Amino acid sequence: MDFVFDELANGRRVKTLTVGDDCSKEAVQIAADTSIPALYVTRVLDQVKAERGLPKVIRTDNGPEFAGRTMQRWAATNGVELRFIQPGKPVQNAYIESFNSRFRDEYLSQHWFASLSHMRSVIDNWRDDYTHHRQHSTLGYVPPSVFAAQCRQLAGGTAQTTASTTMQALGL
Repeated sequence: MDFVFDELANGRRVKTLTVGDDCSKEAVQIAADTSIPALYVTRVLDQVKAERGLPKVIRTDNGPEFAGRTMQRWAATNGVELRFIQPGKPVQNAYIESFNSRFRDEYLSQHWFASLSHMRSVIDNWRDDYTHHRQHSTLGYVPPSVFAAQCRQLAGGTAQTTASTTMQALGL
């Protein structure tokens, strides 16, 4: 997880929370609002939990939204380990940094948003395309959602496998 900042046509700042799966490359969730405190982050993660379940580990930077008591309590309640990168070392969270760069180049920098609802609508369309239609070379030229389905099938639909085990089983 990480944040990306932008602004609307009227100059109002917008914060986007990006949640990505670094194994399947899925854009799990992108939330946009004028403010996203820790409680908002936990609500987004509760939505993720309801839709697809939670990972064993979430990697983030040391921002107050991620490192505070609210997130610590949420993680403990949900059995999720929060793994923090070292300050000033974004390469330790390379997947989300790369994803955010692509998100900025292909989406944020290409649109002028009249309103927050307009921004959210376009985000949903971009996220759907990125996850369900765009082929990724690192996944054997299949979309992330297809790769994730293959991972679940290999794991019997229940257990999580590592990226390297999955890639080997798929011949990648």
